[in-house]
Parts: sequence; structure tokens; C-alpha cells
Amino acid sequence: MHTQISGYLFVSFFQPSFPLQRCPSNIEAQNITQVSEFHLLGLSDDPELQPILFGLFLSMYLVTVLGNLLIILAVISDSHLHTPMYFFLSNLALADICFISTTIPKMILDIQTNSRVISYAGCLTQMSLFAIFGCMDDMLLTVMSYDRFLAICHPLHYSTIMNPHLCVLLVLMCFLFGILDSQVHSLIVLQFTYFKDVKIANFFCHPSQVVHLGFSDTSTNNIIICLLGSIFGVVPMSGIIYSYYKIIASILRIPSSGGRYKAFSTCSSHLSVVCLFFGTGIGVYFFADMLSSSQKGTIASVMYTVVTPMLNPFIYSLRNRNMKGALRRIQSRIVISGLYYSLVMHAGTHISIKHLDL
Repeated sequence: MHTQISGYLFVSFFQPSFPLQRCPSNIEAQNITQVSEFHLLGLSDDPELQPILFGLFLSMYLVTVLGNLLIILAVISDSHLHTPMYFFLSNLALADICFISTTIPKMILDIQTNSRVISYAGCLTQMSLFAIFGCMDDMLLTVMSYDRFLAICHPLHYSTIMNPHLCVLLVLMCFLFGILDSQVHSLIVLQFTYFKDVKIANFFCHPSQVVHLGFSDTSTNNIIICLLGSIFGVVPMSGIIYSYYKIIASILRIPSSGGRYKAFSTCSSHLSVVCLFFGTGIGVYFFADMLSSSQKGTIASVMYTVVTPMLNPFIYSLRNRNMKGALRRIQSRIVISGLYYSLVMHAGTHISIKHLDL
């Protein structure tokens, strides 16, 4: 009997005309018509920590936005960076800005107003946007690993294969996969007739945690989470692992140590970001049920939703000569523009004084 009910629940997700029907479990369930808001548990209930958290996350948000905007500006303004690798990097920077903007502004506002309530519609919106840009992030990281694979393993055919049309198409596909991920999660949540709780053990509406609240049957929840996590997380990660397997094999065949170091340095930054993002992101998604009552899940969420987007500009700029050169040129232009503006203002003031003397 239990197997039949679980099968019916699983099939009903792919038949929207048949809403999910479940009897409330021994955990008190709430009808969806009565659920108008969710309660985010946040990082800490300690009132003394709230000002510290407010300042910390506000500064991290500003650093992330500014750093990623600088990467986008550097790629656009410097002709030396008009290559597929930096085109994907600029799109990753834009996705990171959108990704962090779906969670941190709301969290900062909650700390400031001392309220952790989010409306049902607001939670679905945040969950959808988070899924779009989170999926876009991991798909772009996969595309970047494919770009490095072609550059190192097939250098003679790289410029022919990775042409501008393919680059734009790959970025568009990343965005479409993000929309697909978002729509799948939204359709699943909209099918729920009951939520067993309205408390979310995080500082935002994490997709897997919202899905978990709607299932009274743990086995069905695990099946859906594993299915979605495999499609949008494990498959891209497998592509990255395969690309780096081929890359490492090609690098080891290079006779000189200098050549091996140069080849590996072109993808070391990307590999660092992949480890940070996928290591924590996949863990939180698959084990949201186990971490729902633990602070570890929230800390892991901070790692890939806040820390990784913030570190991306530093990782890619500090370990990349071309990016450092582009940023220095931007700095020089800003300094020259500032000096020119100061001279113009000084000259204008001097002329005005002369006119007054006359």
C-alpha cells in the first residue's frame, strides 16, 4: 500500500491536471490555502550578533557586486580579453551578481527590520530566481571547463570550434537550463496541497528545503530531490570531471615542466571556483533534509551563495595576468580621468575668479 501511494505521488508530478492528494501525517500539516507566509530561521537568534551580521553581509554583498562589475567592465573595455574564456567569465560574473542579489538583500532587510517572515508568493519568487541563476552558474562553469578542454587538448581546432556564434549559443543554453530548473521546482511546489511546516531552516527559500516541506512521505521527497539534483547538478559536475580528466592527461604529456605549469595555470582558477561552488552546493541540495535542523546547512549555504560569488573576482584576477593587466589599465584611466577633471575644475575656478576681479 505504501508503495502504491508513493508511485501515485511520483506520477502526479508529471500530470499537472491531477493535484497531489495526501492525508496529513502525524506531523501537523497546514493546508496551502492557509499558508500565506513562511518563517526563515536565519543564521542566529542572538540579538547581539544582528548588527555584526548586518555589517558583515552588507560589506560582502557590496564587495561581490563591485568585484564582478569590475570583471565585466574589464572584459568589455579591453580588446585583449575579447576571447571565449573571458566572454564566459563576464557572463559568470553577471550571473553571480544576480545570484547573490536573490538572497542577501532580503536577508539584510530582515536583520534591519528584525523580521524573518516571507510571503508565500515572495518565497516562490525567490526560490525561482535562485534556481535560475544557481543553475546558470553551474552550467557556465561546465561550459568553461569545456572551453579549457578544447584550448588544451585541441588547440589547433580551438578557434574554429569555439566561434562567437557557439559562445553566444552556449550562454543562451545555460540561461534556458536555469529557467527549466526554476520551472520544474515551481511546478512541483505548486502541486502541494499541504505543507508539514512553515519554518525554513535557512536565511532564504532554498528549493530543496521548500520541496521537503511539502512532502509527508520521505521516500518520495528523496526520489524527487535525487532526480532533480542528478539532472541539474551531478550531470554538469560529471562533464567537468571528464573535461579535467582529459586536460590533466594532456598536460602530463607535455615534455617541459614550464609548459605543464603554463597549461595548468590557465585552468587552476576555474578549478578552484568549481570545488567551492559544487562542493557545498550539491551537498546542501542533496542533504537538505538531514541538515534542516542543523546550523551546518545554513553555513554551507553561505559558502556557495555568498562566499563563492565574492571570491570569484579575486580568484580570477589575482591568478590571471591578462585580467590583472586589464584592471591596471582601468585604474590608470580612472586616475587620468580624475586628474583631468580636477585640472578642468581648477582652471574653471581660476577663470571665474579673474572675471570677478574684472
